[in-house]
Amino acid sequence: MQAEPLFGKNLDELTTIVGGDTRRARQLWRALYRDRIATLDPLAARLRVLLAGDAEVGLPVIAQTAISVDGTERYLVHLADGETIETVWMPEGEADGFDGRDLRNRGRLADQGYQRATICISSQVGCAVNCQFCLTAKLGVKRNLTAGEIAGQVAAVLNRRQIRVGVDRINLVLMGMGEPFLNYDAVMKAIGLIVQGIGIPASRITVSTSGIEPAIRRFAAEAIRPNLALSLNAPNDAIREQVMPINRKWKIAELLEAVKTIPLGKRGWINVEYVLLGGINDQPEHALQVLELLRDVQAKVNLIVWNPGPGIAYRQPEPADVTRFHRILVDNGMPTQ
Repeated sequence: MQAEPLFGKNLDELTTIVGGDTRRARQLWRALYRDRIATLDPLAARLRVLLAGDAEVGLPVIAQTAISVDGTERYLVHLADGETIETVWMPEGEADGFDGRDLRNRGRLADQGYQRATICISSQVGCAVNCQFCLTAKLGVKRNLTAGEIAGQVAAVLNRRQIRVGVDRINLVLMGMGEPFLNYDAVMKAIGLIVQGIGIPASRITVSTSGIEPAIRRFAAEAIRPNLALSLNAPNDAIREQVMPINRKWKIAELLEAVKTIPLGKRGWINVEYVLLGGINDQPEHALQVLELLRDVQAKVNLIVWNPGPGIAYRQPEPADVTRFHRILVDNGMPTQ
């Protein structure tokens, strides 16, 4: 019989597993999420006895790593059933000078020469949304990830990089394989484990969606709610339906009305992702339409230059078009990066 994975269980579930012993359950919770154990060996003998030998931690396994010159690492992650997903580590910024007086407050990122890092994680094996400019769309969707597989990507990468949560500055983005809001319950459970267990605050987590309108409204009412990124990628419904067929179900106006229900502080915003496709959505008139769409939305635009992929019939935008698009947004007061 296959051992039951413990990683991904919440505190109530762990309490049931250890026979209602709340003290032991909290010890197990801390070992799984704060200490990020990879095996049960570090647990106290009494706790291992309570688990009765038919349980395992169950973290996903980093099977292959591709390292870029800028420090980015792309991981092929193996799941227990043999499926694979991609997870990415992206370090940023040069580390500040350090005088060595307080080693307790020095994180691993500083030792590696960086100020912060972002982990990009997946929520599904493949993706069902079928965005026409995305390589993952060609895979289709095989299955949803469990909460343990989603949060487990984070733990596996943190362990590989020997990161000290609470000292090192770590951001998370759910922008890997899959549409998070088509796996809503598992994603939100995983976020709870990451925030309350691993210790990364919700303010440093961003969930990206192609636009699942009912899920956006549900997300607005969550007690633990990370940041939201809406993958817009078009200035109007006609173009969006061409590049993102999901727009046939939920139009841009519906999505923006749903987004407005999310409570934001004075300094909060919705991240609007906009992939620039050469000759499709990158002209001055498109920039002006985007400004009109977002006129009463508390938004920040993230412009992304599309990178070519095999079998995808789009082209990169011209550098001059990217610069001009960016300038139109900025000159009209839209926060843009």
